[in-house]
Amino acid sequence: MNDEIRRIQDVMEREAYITDRQIATSVFLATALGKPLLVEGHPGVGKTEIAKVLAQTLGADLIRLQCYEGLDATTALYEWNYQRQLLHIKLGESSTASMAEQEATLFSEAFLLKRPLLAAITHHGKPPVLLIDEVDRSDEEFEAFLLEILSDFQVTIPELGTIRAEARPTVVLTSNRTRELSEALRRRCLYLWIDYPSFEKELRIVRTKVPGLGEQLAREITGVVQALRKMRLTKHPGIAESLDWAAALVALHADHLDEEVVRETMGCFLKDDGDFQRMERELQGGALQAMASFAG
Repeated sequence: MNDEIRRIQDVMEREAYITDRQIATSVFLATALGKPLLVEGHPGVGKTEIAKVLAQTLGADLIRLQCYEGLDATTALYEWNYQRQLLHIKLGESSTASMAEQEATLFSEAFLLKRPLLAAITHHGKPPVLLIDEVDRSDEEFEAFLLEILSDFQVTIPELGTIRAEARPTVVLTSNRTRELSEALRRRCLYLWIDYPSFEKELRIVRTKVPGLGEQLAREITGVVQALRKMRLTKHPGIAESLDWAAALVALHADHLDEEVVRETMGCFLKDDGDFQRMERELQGGALQAMASFAG
């Protein structure tokens, strides 16, 4: 088993996802046991990226359901193509088929619009990776609806009957903990918490993901971001913000940080006016050098 987990870790890193043993073990168990993997953590720490990399490493299609408040089962599962049905009715006005025969035709797969959940269940060939992203943004009613899907991987469409997955998709759910998920959902999943990375791990991520970034600048960016996470900010920068900032500095041909370049690019890693003001005070107080050399 150790060799398999090591192999998964190596494969994920070849796909430019800098991981660790805990993450690789969770991915291994999710695929080996066929259980959904619930990934929680701060925004921007790479939760969604796990599903993308997993699909790449498995050579499988990625099907994504982005959750939001008000998302309902119909939108996530299927809809009937009413326009096409109306057109079919109009073209068949002279048909001699009975009413029952016409209804059977109208409510067949030819007029079914598959949304992400049904697309994952009816996917042919290699089982896909189903990403249910930011499930905590959906309503509790929708979360309850997911329980049947995640338990039995089947859905019932009144006009067509029960449809079961020929092969279960690999499921990854992500949550930013904007609300507490139910115990029922948690019990159906393996659980993984991703914290902010250490200085060394984040430095590796920045180096790997941003071509053309100099060593000194990479260390300074990582140091500033790590220091910011120790402050009382409204929104702490995640790894995604580190990468955006690094890419911006490469585009600006910067090779080191100074107050001016930090001030001009703060919008890459800070997303709140109050945090801007806090950073400005730090810069005016001469704290940049200490922040840039922060190492844990």
